[in-house]
Amino acid sequence: MTPGALLLDIDGTLYVGDDAVPGAPAAVQLLQGRGIPIRYLTNTTRFSRQELASRLRAMGFPAADEQLFTAPVAAAAWLARERVRRIALYVPESTLADFRDFEMVDERPEAVVVGDLGEAWSFATLNRAFRQLLDGARLVALQRNRYWRTPDGLTLDAGAFVAALEFGAAVQAVVVGKPSAEFFRLAAASLPAAAAPPVVVGDDIETDIAGARAAGLPAILVRTGKFRASDLQASLTRPDAVIDSVADLPGLFP
Repeated sequence: MTPGALLLDIDGTLYVGDDAVPGAPAAVQLLQGRGIPIRYLTNTTRFSRQELASRLRAMGFPAADEQLFTAPVAAAAWLARERVRRIALYVPESTLADFRDFEMVDERPEAVVVGDLGEAWSFATLNRAFRQLLDGARLVALQRNRYWRTPDGLTLDAGAFVAALEFGAAVQAVVVGKPSAEFFRLAAASLPAAAAPPVVVGDDIETDIAGARAAGLPAILVRTGKFRASDLQASLTRPDAVIDSVADLPGLFP
């Protein structure tokens, strides 16, 4: 398997918490130095695109702002395509800049956009979104991960709140981040025109690997971040390869 490009998940794949996965920065530098185009993919809504790129650079990864492809970027593209203008945002303040082309409202939004508010979620906040959906707004989920790994262990992610809103308002969310096949297609389309089909690399068998498969892309699973052998065994999805970490990637592509 020779990649025309690489679509690299970041959280849990390139770093865990505030620390880069050992050997990962050097491996990515080597691969990019070979001329392999790279995009950094994430469902994270806690940071803007620019903040994420800066964070990666501080860890030693060769990441330009435009190489980041995030769930908010995908959501903005979807909303614009659907001609949605008025939105209610449930995302961290740092992500608001990615939606600057839209009108942010609390009354009668056309879409309720849900990301990961973490500990900022409350009953009042969730109930406000519920009522907006009852008034006819569409539910747009930046992602629906069940959990993610933080320095102190696995932590509930946005998917639980998306599921609560779907159940309460009897609606179905449009998921614009991973594992949506459209997310991976849009990320691949952002690569240089001459690039051959990319390979996806991630730590989540469902969000990363199954999403890549749905988009018709090969995928590699790493045993870092949220990887659990039991999840791999229980899944119907099979990765093209399973490696210990991104540090082992260059060895796959001599």
